[in-house]
Amino acid sequence: MENSIGRNRGLDSASQPGLGQTLRIYLELTKVRIVLLLLFTTVTAMVIAAHGIPMLAVLLPTILGGALSAAGASVINQFLDRDMDAQMMRTARRPIPSGRVAPVNALLFGLALLVWSTLILGYFVNWLSAALALGGAIYYVVIYTVLLKRYTSVNIVIGGGAGAMPVLVGWAAVTGTLSVSAWLLFAIVFYWTPPHSWALALLVNTDYARANVPMMPVAHGEASTRWQILLFSTLLLVISLAPLLDGSLGWIYLLVALGLGLSLVYWSIELIKRKDKATARLTYKFSTLYLVFLFFAMILDRLLL
Repeated sequence: MENSIGRNRGLDSASQPGLGQTLRIYLELTKVRIVLLLLFTTVTAMVIAAHGIPMLAVLLPTILGGALSAAGASVINQFLDRDMDAQMMRTARRPIPSGRVAPVNALLFGLALLVWSTLILGYFVNWLSAALALGGAIYYVVIYTVLLKRYTSVNIVIGGGAGAMPVLVGWAAVTGTLSVSAWLLFAIVFYWTPPHSWALALLVNTDYARANVPMMPVAHGEASTRWQILLFSTLLLVISLAPLLDGSLGWIYLLVALGLGLSLVYWSIELIKRKDKATARLTYKFSTLYLVFLFFAMILDRLLL
Protein backbone atom coordinates (compact mmCIF):
# COMPACT_ATOMS: atom_id res chain seq x y z
CA MET A 1 0.00 0.00 0.00
CA GLU A 2 2.82 2.40 0.88
CA ASN A 3 4.41 1.73 -2.51
CA SER A 4 1.06 2.41 -4.19
CA ILE A 5 0.65 5.71 -2.31
CA GLY A 6 4.18 6.67 -3.21
CA ARG A 7 3.56 5.96 -6.87
CA ASN A 8 0.35 8.05 -6.83
CA ARG A 9 2.16 10.94 -5.21
CA GLY A 10 4.84 10.67 -7.83
CA LEU A 11 2.25 10.79 -10.59
CA ASP A 12 0.52 13.80 -8.98
CA SER A 13 3.86 15.58 -8.69
CA ALA A 14 4.76 14.79 -12.29
CA SER A 15 1.41 16.14 -13.53
CA GLN A 16 1.94 19.51 -11.81
CA PRO A 17 3.51 22.17 -14.06
CA GLY A 18 6.87 23.51 -12.99
CA LEU A 19 7.56 27.18 -12.26
CA GLY A 20 8.68 27.92 -15.81
CA GLN A 21 5.61 26.30 -17.34
CA THR A 22 3.32 28.07 -14.87
CA LEU A 23 4.83 31.43 -15.79
CA ARG A 24 4.31 30.68 -19.46
CA ILE A 25 0.66 29.77 -18.86
CA TYR A 26 0.00 33.02 -16.98
CA LEU A 27 1.86 34.95 -19.67
CA GLU A 28 -0.43 33.30 -22.23
CA LEU A 29 -3.39 34.71 -20.30
CA THR A 30 -2.13 38.24 -20.93
CA LYS A 31 -2.26 37.96 -24.75
CA VAL A 32 1.25 39.28 -25.27
CA ARG A 33 0.88 40.09 -28.97
CA ILE A 34 -2.12 42.32 -28.35
CA VAL A 35 -0.34 43.99 -25.43
CA LEU A 36 2.67 44.73 -27.64
CA LEU A 37 0.46 46.25 -30.35
CA LEU A 38 -1.28 48.47 -27.81
CA LEU A 39 2.07 49.51 -26.33
CA PHE A 40 3.30 50.43 -29.79
CA THR A 41 0.39 52.85 -30.21
CA THR A 42 1.11 54.25 -26.74
CA VAL A 43 4.78 54.90 -27.54
CA THR A 44 3.84 56.45 -30.88
CA ALA A 45 1.52 58.91 -29.16
CA MET A 46 4.32 59.74 -26.72
CA VAL A 47 6.78 60.45 -29.54
CA ILE A 48 4.32 62.76 -31.27
CA ALA A 49 3.41 64.55 -28.05
CA ALA A 50 7.07 64.97 -27.04
CA HIS A 51 8.15 66.05 -30.56
CA GLY A 52 10.81 63.35 -30.34
CA ILE A 53 11.94 60.59 -27.99
CA PRO A 54 10.35 61.09 -24.54
CA MET A 55 12.49 61.12 -21.40
CA LEU A 56 13.25 57.61 -20.19
CA ALA A 57 11.96 58.55 -16.74
CA VAL A 58 8.52 58.90 -18.33
CA LEU A 59 8.80 56.41 -21.19
CA LEU A 60 9.80 53.33 -19.18
CA PRO A 61 7.15 53.49 -16.41
CA THR A 62 4.50 54.31 -19.03
CA ILE A 63 5.44 51.20 -20.99
CA LEU A 64 5.40 49.06 -17.86
CA GLY A 65 2.17 50.51 -16.52
CA GLY A 66 0.49 50.32 -19.91
CA ALA A 67 1.55 46.71 -20.37
CA LEU A 68 0.17 45.72 -16.97
CA SER A 69 -3.11 47.50 -17.66
CA ALA A 70 -3.65 45.85 -21.05
CA ALA A 71 -2.62 42.47 -19.66
CA GLY A 72 -4.89 42.79 -16.63
CA ALA A 73 -7.90 43.70 -18.76
CA SER A 74 -7.21 40.72 -21.03
CA VAL A 75 -6.99 38.30 -18.11
CA ILE A 76 -10.26 39.51 -16.55
CA ASN A 77 -11.92 39.38 -19.97
CA GLN A 78 -10.96 35.70 -20.25
CA PHE A 79 -12.26 35.07 -16.73
CA LEU A 80 -15.65 36.49 -17.68
CA ASP A 81 -15.74 34.78 -21.09
CA ARG A 82 -14.55 31.35 -19.90
CA ASP A 83 -17.89 29.66 -20.63
CA MET A 84 -18.03 31.12 -24.11
CA ASP A 85 -14.37 30.36 -24.81
CA ALA A 86 -14.95 26.71 -23.94
CA GLN A 87 -17.52 26.45 -26.77
CA MET A 88 -15.33 27.87 -29.53
CA MET A 89 -12.55 25.96 -31.25
CA ARG A 90 -10.40 29.11 -31.55
CA THR A 91 -10.43 29.74 -27.80
CA ALA A 92 -11.04 26.34 -26.18
CA ARG A 93 -7.31 25.87 -25.50
CA ARG A 94 -6.96 29.11 -23.58
CA PRO A 95 -5.63 28.60 -20.03
CA ILE A 96 -8.96 28.88 -18.19
CA PRO A 97 -11.31 26.73 -20.35
CA SER A 98 -8.56 24.14 -20.82
CA GLY A 99 -8.26 23.81 -17.03
CA ARG A 100 -4.65 24.96 -16.80
CA VAL A 101 -5.57 27.97 -14.63
CA ALA A 102 -8.32 28.08 -12.02
CA PRO A 103 -10.82 30.90 -12.74
CA VAL A 104 -10.38 32.52 -9.33
CA ASN A 105 -6.60 32.55 -9.76
CA ALA A 106 -6.99 34.27 -13.12
CA LEU A 107 -9.32 36.87 -11.63
CA LEU A 108 -6.93 37.66 -8.77
CA PHE A 109 -4.02 37.83 -11.22
CA GLY A 110 -5.89 40.24 -13.50
CA LEU A 111 -6.93 42.49 -10.61
CA ALA A 112 -3.38 42.55 -9.27
CA LEU A 113 -2.05 43.63 -12.68
CA LEU A 114 -4.55 46.50 -12.81
CA VAL A 115 -3.65 47.65 -9.29
CA TRP A 116 0.07 47.64 -10.08
CA SER A 117 -0.56 49.44 -13.35
CA THR A 118 -2.50 52.22 -11.63
CA LEU A 119 0.12 52.66 -8.91
CA ILE A 120 3.08 52.70 -11.32
CA LEU A 121 1.47 55.18 -13.71
CA GLY A 122 0.14 57.33 -10.89
CA TYR A 123 3.35 57.62 -8.85
CA PHE A 124 5.98 57.57 -11.61
CA VAL A 125 4.13 59.32 -14.47
CA ASN A 126 0.93 61.20 -13.57
CA TRP A 127 -2.52 60.41 -12.28
CA LEU A 128 -4.26 61.38 -15.52
CA SER A 129 -2.43 58.63 -17.41
CA ALA A 130 -3.21 56.23 -14.55
CA ALA A 131 -6.91 57.13 -14.66
CA LEU A 132 -7.03 56.72 -18.44
CA ALA A 133 -5.35 53.31 -18.32
CA LEU A 134 -7.68 52.10 -15.59
CA GLY A 135 -10.64 53.62 -17.43
CA GLY A 136 -9.63 51.78 -20.59
CA ALA A 137 -9.48 48.50 -18.70
CA ILE A 138 -12.90 49.11 -17.13
CA TYR A 139 -14.26 50.09 -20.55
CA TYR A 140 -13.03 46.79 -22.00
CA VAL A 141 -14.15 44.59 -19.13
CA VAL A 142 -17.47 46.20 -18.18
CA ILE A 143 -18.77 48.03 -21.24
CA TYR A 144 -17.51 45.66 -23.94
CA THR A 145 -17.29 42.24 -22.28
CA VAL A 146 -20.20 42.43 -19.82
CA LEU A 147 -22.68 44.86 -21.39
CA LEU A 148 -22.14 44.61 -25.15
CA LYS A 149 -20.39 41.49 -26.40
CA ARG A 150 -23.18 38.98 -25.79
CA TYR A 151 -26.13 41.26 -26.48
CA THR A 152 -25.61 43.47 -29.53
CA SER A 153 -24.03 43.32 -32.96
CA VAL A 154 -22.51 46.79 -32.48
CA ASN A 155 -20.35 45.43 -29.67
CA ILE A 156 -17.18 45.95 -31.70
CA VAL A 157 -18.14 49.45 -32.84
CA ILE A 158 -18.74 50.78 -29.34
CA GLY A 159 -16.16 48.54 -27.71
CA GLY A 160 -13.45 49.84 -30.04
CA GLY A 161 -12.91 52.72 -27.65
CA ALA A 162 -11.15 50.40 -25.23
CA GLY A 163 -8.42 49.55 -27.72
CA ALA A 164 -7.98 53.23 -28.55
CA MET A 165 -7.37 54.32 -24.93
CA PRO A 166 -3.62 53.54 -24.91
CA VAL A 167 -2.89 56.47 -27.25
CA LEU A 168 -4.56 58.79 -24.75
CA VAL A 169 -2.47 57.24 -21.97
CA GLY A 170 0.70 57.91 -23.94
CA TRP A 171 -0.26 61.49 -24.74
CA ALA A 172 -1.25 62.25 -21.15
CA ALA A 173 1.97 60.68 -19.86
CA VAL A 174 4.03 63.26 -21.78
CA THR A 175 1.86 66.36 -21.57
CA GLY A 176 -0.36 65.83 -18.53
CA THR A 177 -3.32 66.86 -20.72
CA LEU A 178 -5.34 65.70 -23.73
CA SER A 179 -5.37 67.75 -26.94
CA VAL A 180 -7.23 67.53 -30.24
CA SER A 181 -4.23 65.67 -31.70
CA ALA A 182 -4.57 62.99 -29.03
CA TRP A 183 -8.25 62.49 -29.85
CA LEU A 184 -7.45 62.24 -33.56
CA LEU A 185 -5.11 59.32 -32.80
CA PHE A 186 -7.87 57.84 -30.66
CA ALA A 187 -10.29 58.13 -33.60
CA ILE A 188 -7.89 56.33 -35.95
CA VAL A 189 -7.67 53.27 -33.69
CA PHE A 190 -11.40 53.47 -32.97
CA TYR A 191 -12.36 53.31 -36.66
CA TRP A 192 -9.69 50.70 -37.40
CA THR A 193 -11.14 48.23 -34.91
CA PRO A 194 -14.40 47.25 -36.71
CA PRO A 195 -12.91 46.24 -40.10
CA HIS A 196 -10.08 44.41 -38.34
CA SER A 197 -12.37 42.54 -35.95
CA TRP A 198 -15.08 41.80 -38.50
CA ALA A 199 -12.57 40.32 -40.92
CA LEU A 200 -11.61 37.91 -38.13
CA ALA A 201 -15.30 37.29 -37.37
CA LEU A 202 -15.82 36.18 -40.97
CA LEU A 203 -13.14 33.55 -40.44
CA VAL A 204 -14.60 32.19 -37.18
CA ASN A 205 -18.28 32.86 -37.83
CA THR A 206 -19.20 29.26 -36.95
CA ASP A 207 -17.53 29.59 -33.56
CA TYR A 208 -19.43 32.77 -32.70
CA ALA A 209 -22.71 31.22 -33.84
CA ARG A 210 -22.09 28.14 -31.67
CA ALA A 211 -21.44 30.35 -28.63
CA ASN A 212 -24.43 32.63 -29.41
CA VAL A 213 -22.26 35.73 -29.70
CA PRO A 214 -24.02 38.29 -31.94
CA MET A 215 -20.99 39.38 -33.91
CA MET A 216 -21.87 41.16 -37.16
CA PRO A 217 -21.70 38.04 -39.41
CA VAL A 218 -23.91 36.09 -37.00
CA ALA A 219 -26.48 38.85 -36.45
CA HIS A 220 -26.67 40.37 -39.93
CA GLY A 221 -25.01 37.89 -42.25
CA GLU A 222 -21.67 37.77 -44.01
CA ALA A 223 -22.75 39.92 -46.98
CA SER A 224 -23.76 42.81 -44.73
CA THR A 225 -20.54 42.43 -42.75
CA ARG A 226 -18.42 42.76 -45.88
CA TRP A 227 -20.17 46.02 -46.80
CA GLN A 228 -19.70 47.29 -43.24
CA ILE A 229 -15.98 46.52 -43.50
CA LEU A 230 -15.80 48.60 -46.68
CA LEU A 231 -17.72 51.46 -45.04
CA PHE A 232 -15.47 51.62 -42.00
CA SER A 233 -12.31 51.18 -44.10
CA THR A 234 -13.36 54.20 -46.16
CA LEU A 235 -14.10 56.23 -43.04
CA LEU A 236 -10.74 55.17 -41.64
CA LEU A 237 -8.98 56.39 -44.78
CA VAL A 238 -10.55 59.84 -44.37
CA ILE A 239 -9.97 60.05 -40.62
CA SER A 240 -6.36 58.88 -40.91
CA LEU A 241 -5.60 62.09 -42.85
CA ALA A 242 -6.96 64.34 -40.09
CA PRO A 243 -3.62 64.65 -38.18
CA LEU A 244 -2.32 66.55 -41.22
CA LEU A 245 -4.85 69.31 -40.60
CA ASP A 246 -3.51 70.30 -37.18
CA GLY A 247 0.10 70.09 -38.30
CA SER A 248 1.06 67.28 -35.94
CA LEU A 249 2.28 65.12 -38.85
CA GLY A 250 3.70 65.80 -42.31
CA TRP A 251 4.29 64.45 -45.81
CA ILE A 252 5.94 61.15 -44.82
CA TYR A 253 2.85 60.22 -42.87
CA LEU A 254 0.60 61.51 -45.67
CA LEU A 255 2.14 59.20 -48.26
CA VAL A 256 2.02 56.14 -46.01
CA ALA A 257 -1.52 56.86 -44.76
CA LEU A 258 -2.80 57.23 -48.31
CA GLY A 259 -1.08 54.05 -49.49
CA LEU A 260 -2.24 51.97 -46.55
CA GLY A 261 -5.75 53.40 -46.53
CA LEU A 262 -6.33 52.82 -50.22
CA SER A 263 -4.93 49.30 -49.88
CA LEU A 264 -7.33 48.50 -47.06
CA VAL A 265 -10.24 49.81 -49.13
CA TYR A 266 -9.02 47.65 -52.02
CA TRP A 267 -9.00 44.51 -49.87
CA SER A 268 -12.45 45.41 -48.54
CA ILE A 269 -13.76 45.56 -52.11
CA GLU A 270 -12.08 42.25 -52.91
CA LEU A 271 -13.76 40.79 -49.84
CA ILE A 272 -17.15 41.74 -51.29
CA LYS A 273 -16.29 40.36 -54.72
CA ARG A 274 -14.65 37.05 -53.74
CA LYS A 275 -16.70 36.07 -50.68
CA ASP A 276 -14.19 33.45 -49.50
CA LYS A 277 -12.23 32.67 -46.36
CA ALA A 278 -8.87 33.18 -48.07
CA THR A 279 -9.67 36.82 -48.84
CA ALA A 280 -11.04 37.35 -45.35
CA ARG A 281 -7.79 35.99 -43.94
CA LEU A 282 -5.71 38.28 -46.15
CA THR A 283 -7.86 41.27 -45.18
CA TYR A 284 -7.49 40.45 -41.51
CA LYS A 285 -3.71 40.09 -41.76
CA PHE A 286 -3.37 43.28 -43.77
CA SER A 287 -5.49 45.22 -41.28
CA THR A 288 -3.04 44.24 -38.55
CA LEU A 289 -0.08 45.37 -40.64
CA TYR A 290 -2.00 48.54 -41.49
CA LEU A 291 -2.00 49.76 -37.90
CA VAL A 292 1.64 48.79 -37.32
CA PHE A 293 2.93 50.55 -40.44
CA LEU A 294 0.67 53.57 -40.00
CA PHE A 295 1.91 54.25 -36.48
CA PHE A 296 5.50 53.50 -37.49
CA ALA A 297 5.10 56.16 -40.18
CA MET A 298 3.95 58.58 -37.48
CA ILE A 299 7.15 57.95 -35.53
CA LEU A 300 9.35 58.39 -38.60
CA ASP A 301 7.52 61.54 -39.59
CA ARG A 302 7.93 63.09 -36.15
CA LEU A 303 11.59 62.12 -35.78
CA LEU A 304 12.74 63.02 -39.29
CA LEU A 305 10.75 66.16 -40.10
